Amino acid sequence: MAAPAVAQTPSELIVALVGMPGGGKSTVGKQLARQIGVPFVDSDHEIEQRIGGSIRQFFEQHGEEAFRDLETEVVAELLARPGDRVLATGGGAVLRERNRELLRDGATVLYLRSTPEDLFRRLKHDTTRPLLQVRDPLARLRELHQQRDPLYRRCAHYVLESARPSVHALVNMALMQLELAGLLDPARVAATVGAEPH
Repeated sequence: MAAPAVAQTPSELIVALVGMPGGGKSTVGKQLARQIGVPFVDSDHEIEQRIGGSIRQFFEQHGEEAFRDLETEVVAELLARPGDRVLATGGGAVLRERNRELLRDGATVLYLRSTPEDLFRRLKHDTTRPLLQVRDPLARLRELHQQRDPLYRRCAHYVLESARPSVHALVNMALMQLELAGLLDPARVAATVGAEPH
C-alpha cells in the first residue's frame, strides 16, 4: 500500500536530516531540536521499537528489501504526525524514490555531507552498522557515497558540509539556514546561535 503524501503546512516546522551513516544526523538532530525547542525523532530508533530488536538482526533475518519497506512506512508516519519536530533518517532512506518524495514534500531537508574518509575515521570501530561489516569498510564507504551523494542532493533543500565542523558549528549552520529560509523567527535563532549546548 502506498504511503500517504504529506504536505508541510506553513504553521509546522519539520526539519529532516539526511546523510551517510555516521554523518552526525542523530547527534546534530538532538541538539538542533533542543535549541529550537521541538521534539526529536529518529526513524531508525522508531523502527527498532517497532520490530523489538536491532536493525542489524532484522537485516540478517529478512533482508534489505523488507527493511526498506518498513522504513518507508515509518518515515511516512513520522512526517504525518502533527506538530513541529526534527527527524533524523537512516543513511539509506534516500535509496527509495518514495522516501525522497515524502521527505522533500513533507519537511525541510538538510543534507549533512561528509567525505568517505571522514566517515571512516568516525566509524572504523563501529560494529553496529550492517552495511559496513565488510573486509574493506573505507572502500565500502566510498562506494556508498558515490551511489548516495546524488540522491541526498536530489532530496535535500540545503547541503551542510559536515566533514570538519564541530556538532555545535553544524547546529548553528542549520539554525542560520532555517532562519534565512524564513522558517525560524530571527529572534529565536539569535538567542541560540553562539550559545554552547548544555
